[in-house]
Amino acid sequence: MNLEEYFERIGFHGSFDELDLATLKLIHKQHVMSVPFENLSIHCGEKNVMDLDAAFNKIVRRGRGGWCLDNNFLFGWVLREMGYDTTSLGSRVFDHSLNDFGPLDSHFINKVVIDGKAYITDVSFGTSFQLWEPLELVSGMDQPQAAGVFRLLDQGEMWVLEKTGRKPEVLNPEFAKSSLVKRNETNQIYCFTLVPREAEHFLEINHKLQNETSLFTNKSICSLQAPTGFRALIGWTYGEVTYKPDEGVDVFDIRKIMDDEIEQILLEKFNIKLQNKLQPV
Repeated sequence: MNLEEYFERIGFHGSFDELDLATLKLIHKQHVMSVPFENLSIHCGEKNVMDLDAAFNKIVRRGRGGWCLDNNFLFGWVLREMGYDTTSLGSRVFDHSLNDFGPLDSHFINKVVIDGKAYITDVSFGTSFQLWEPLELVSGMDQPQAAGVFRLLDQGEMWVLEKTGRKPEVLNPEFAKSSLVKRNETNQIYCFTLVPREAEHFLEINHKLQNETSLFTNKSICSLQAPTGFRALIGWTYGEVTYKPDEGVDVFDIRKIMDDEIEQILLEKFNIKLQNKLQPV
């Protein structure tokens, strides 16, 4: 494992002599533009293991993406290797079926301190909730990014991340009422505490996320950020979303695809070539 290989993977060719916010923002954005958020291993008969060497080999050497227990685990290692003051944290994702946050720390994030100010980095949530840049850990401050306006709220025992987005404009009438299109203007994304977490904290949830009742086993997901929005393949549904902040909308171009298109779409749209056959869900 070395930083040079990682930087080549994300297309970062700058200097990191200065461990400043500008450099952190740049590598954060390069990561989400280059490395997909995806859970395809589970649907190729493979297992996701909570192991840093495995994450490095999968993402950097095999050109794959991963979920947060791959991407943010690896990103935390990168930041520490660079010399940033980095702490890993656990977060509980908002569950719309419960109308509350899930009971377990199922999402891995990192906190970075620069010149006395703390920032939350997260390179692996995917789709329209993906941060392109770190968020300053300040309560109630609007922090506009391409996907919308993000906010961190200090609620005493925990912090909450929420996002206010734009109205969806769905081009294909077949998907006008699809559950894949978020319609709430403001969404809570996850909550977290500032208690430091080691990798061992996530071993149990890594196992649980691969059992038969998990969202990740019941839905094959691959998404990648793009300069004007993001693209996603969920099951047999492929979509490209274009952010149009000047018009106050996000344009969704969604269609169903056939089995024989999947390999080509993964390669052309996500730069992914799988070793084993994908069984979409």
